[in-house]
Amino acid sequence: MSIFLNKDSKVIVQGITGGEGTKHTARMLAAGTQVMGGVNARKAGTTVSHQDKDGNAVELPVYGSVSEAMKETGANASIVFVPPAFCKDAVIEAIDAEIPLVVVITEGIPVQDSAEFWAHSQANTGADGKPKTRIIGPNCPGIISPEESLLGITPANITGKGKLGLVSKSGTLTYQMMYELRDLGFTTAIGIGGDPVIGTTHIDALEAFEADPETEAIVMIGEIGGDAEERAADFIKANVTKPVVGYVAGFTAPEGKTMGHAGAIVSGSSGTAQAKKEALEAAGVKVGKTPSETAQLMREIFDGK
Repeated sequence: MSIFLNKDSKVIVQGITGGEGTKHTARMLAAGTQVMGGVNARKAGTTVSHQDKDGNAVELPVYGSVSEAMKETGANASIVFVPPAFCKDAVIEAIDAEIPLVVVITEGIPVQDSAEFWAHSQANTGADGKPKTRIIGPNCPGIISPEESLLGITPANITGKGKLGLVSKSGTLTYQMMYELRDLGFTTAIGIGGDPVIGTTHIDALEAFEADPETEAIVMIGEIGGDAEERAADFIKANVTKPVVGYVAGFTAPEGKTMGHAGAIVSGSSGTAQAKKEALEAAGVKVGKTPSETAQLMREIFDGK
């Protein structure tokens, strides 16, 4: 199995006619994703030309709204390639259409905008009390279930299907860890993004991987700043029975500096890589000092089975 995304997921692309939307629509199709069409209100009624994974020509329709695209195609997932200034409206449109999953790739979205569309999703809940629309991102590489579907910008040929789940704040470290552990393979890999306000957290992914029968072990990648990793450690201690290995980026970051991602701000000992490492180890997570060491820790778990 996989989490949140599988071979049956039907995808629309918000911003399908733009440069990034065009490039990554082609890559998602090549990875086997069922891309059904896209959304651009100014180009509604037109089509865009692409090729499927077998090299056959496909014409993808462009719709005026997410709700129209869902009605016409049965889409249940969307990916947003929209400039930062227009992203809030695009995500709110997807939430109002009640699409189950929206991946926001765009970086540079104002934090207030992200907070507003996150709050909008939290206010639109189903009978189970959970939001009807799961947001992944923003400022993230998206989600991939190898050999099934790609909803994002992760290179699809890094790794194949396997038994690991991966959740990561960092895009490039997502790719590196997938490559390091390509011999074991992955059920699903999720890049959740490093912004201060994100839709899907480490804990959300850990909970889903714990419930997925085909995910045998989990890799969690964090980075300095905030307390997301500490909260994830508490969750692992209380709720996760599967082996977890971790890596925290930023051991050499100077105190009091904003580093890299907008969320990576360190104050005193709070938010440091060492503090996060200690919290995770206290929860039984084996933490590597480098991505390669982390991958080796995971291999040792399987060698010992």
